[in-house]
Amino acid sequence: MIAALISCISVLTLLQFFVSYCQSLIAEARGYELSEQAWEVSGITSRIIRGDEFKRLLQLTALCPESGADRARVRAVTVYFSLLDMARLLVGWIIPAMKQWIESERGGCAYAAAVKLDRRIAYSRSLMAHQAGPTL
Repeated sequence: MIAALISCISVLTLLQFFVSYCQSLIAEARGYELSEQAWEVSGITSRIIRGDEFKRLLQLTALCPESGADRARVRAVTVYFSLLDMARLLVGWIIPAMKQWIESERGGCAYAAAVKLDRRIAYSRSLMAHQAGPTL
């Protein structure tokens, strides 16, 4: 019985740290201003990124070459987004205030995906410029 209680507390503590980590990634992304090229590539014209656009933004991000440094962060935000979707289905309809918070967090996940897209576009451009190199 004690072992089960300790396991539950450990899992909940790990979940709390994971959520805090993901929220810090989202906060970092919100401090980043997207380039005009990212807005154009993503096809978002309203300058407001909703949570419903997350999966499409991830698909666009997957089309760009990886720099290697952001793979774990993208995966963490993706798992967090999935947890938010599950929470939205389970408790979002019961507690309206919780639903608003979940939608705000989902929008943050989508913005983080847009930032990753923007950074990968910039990385692609630098790769192309490096490959072109100086012509002699």
